Amino acid sequence: MADQPTLTVLLPEAEVARIVAGLARRIAPVTDDETVAAVLLTGGLWFAADLTRALSRIGRNLRFDALWLASYGDERESRGRIDVYAPFQRPIAGRKMLILDDVFDTGLSLAEAVRIAREAGAAEVLTCVFARKPWPLPRAPEPDFVGWEAPDRFLVGYGLDHAGTLRGLPDICALD
Repeated sequence: MADQPTLTVLLPEAEVARIVAGLARRIAPVTDDETVAAVLLTGGLWFAADLTRALSRIGRNLRFDALWLASYGDERESRGRIDVYAPFQRPIAGRKMLILDDVFDTGLSLAEAVRIAREAGAAEVLTCVFARKPWPLPRAPEPDFVGWEAPDRFLVGYGLDHAGTLRGLPDICALD
């Protein structure tokens, strides 16, 4: 039997909820009920669900969509390319988009999602990530909204995974 990885809690569930509520308060004034919130699957699903509910609690009911992208597969590092498994499901031409993702690491997924949204005719594209990790090189585009400045560690929980596991942890942990 392989050694079990060591998990170190970096952000407990209650702090995750506080950060999401704060993001909702910042995002609500720049969106309206016609804005399409589009989650980047799969990891962003937990964050997007919590954020759209937090927005709803303060009176902002965004439309919802998803874009299924992958750059990691089952590895700990990006493969350096983005695979698109499923496009947006609703027409977005002329609408404001809010693209939601769990973590901003290399920036490849977010850049690809912005490109796809603009090509589909979005009137405006805003981006929001729960966590931004440090990166040695400039990334474009930087997210419009960031919840948490994460350390340069391999993160799991709250949608973040290692080879498809540990996504369901309510806390964000470092996998050491």
